Amino acid sequence: MATLLRRLAGLRCSPRPWTGVILREAHGRTSALTPRAAWPPLAGDGRPLTAGRRALCRGQHTEAEPVQVDVKRLEGDDDGIVEVLLCRHKARNALGYVFVSQLRNLVSALSNDSVAKVVVFRSLVPGVFCAGADLKERAGMNPAESDLFVHGLRTLMTEIASLPMPTIAAMDGAALGGGLELAMACDLRTAAYTAQMGLIETTRGLLPGAGGSQRLPRAVGLALAKELIFTGKRLGGQAALEIGLVNRAVEQNQSGDAAHGEALSLAREILPQAPVAVRLAKEAMNRGMEVDITAAMAIERMCYTRVIHTRDRKEGMAAFLEKRPPRFTGE
Repeated sequence: MATLLRRLAGLRCSPRPWTGVILREAHGRTSALTPRAAWPPLAGDGRPLTAGRRALCRGQHTEAEPVQVDVKRLEGDDDGIVEVLLCRHKARNALGYVFVSQLRNLVSALSNDSVAKVVVFRSLVPGVFCAGADLKERAGMNPAESDLFVHGLRTLMTEIASLPMPTIAAMDGAALGGGLELAMACDLRTAAYTAQMGLIETTRGLLPGAGGSQRLPRAVGLALAKELIFTGKRLGGQAALEIGLVNRAVEQNQSGDAAHGEALSLAREILPQAPVAVRLAKEAMNRGMEVDITAAMAIERMCYTRVIHTRDRKEGMAAFLEKRPPRFTGE
């Protein structure tokens, strides 16, 4: 066991060093995410950031490249919940160059955010979460360009899955192809009964290329995942709940945001828990699922060792003994 622990020492199982970000709302409007450190030097498509594209990635509106992905930080009792807002209205949140670039930079900033305790991905486009690939852009790519772009998408989904805090996808509308792959990159999913979701790539002569062929079997089992991918079948929210693809499904409401409301309800259940413990629990589960049970137990031990020295653990024990709610600080 000692040898195994030494081999696993390189596996990151502790909270990252957080530099933090500033999330603002001005005059009731959602503002962009502004990290204290500089944004990454490259956009999601690998092209160098020009001055205009740097402004774009900071969430500033430009005529050439309007904001397609934004962010909102909730306040009051919901402080600690951050919402990623998908808002490419004209193209139903299709995964195009600009959309992917903005999402990549936003996710990069969130990965260094010590304030966010839960991140909710939601759409501001009525009736759709994310329609998947931007087929108009894809039609103009040669095979090499298409392969490179999809590789970038796959990397982006991995970065979303690797965010240290819990993430929730709220599907109030269609989540097809890459849109469902985006939702599956999140830890948890909520859906309206009317939402349609599916990996439909085989109906376009393709296969899921942004992680769907790997994440769907892990979510619903291999045989069922094969059926869904081979047939390109679409599921409603109730069916998705029955097979374990989503955590919660609800009737849609008149405002069309029932899944978002359910995602907030779920986030509020996570919010009071010890942030470091939650992040380390996510780390232990994610890494443990990819190795054999013996190695997984060693990963759990390493993560447990890290959390045992936190102030939050001591506060949790004290609160229990004093029969009061704990006051966690994330330390």
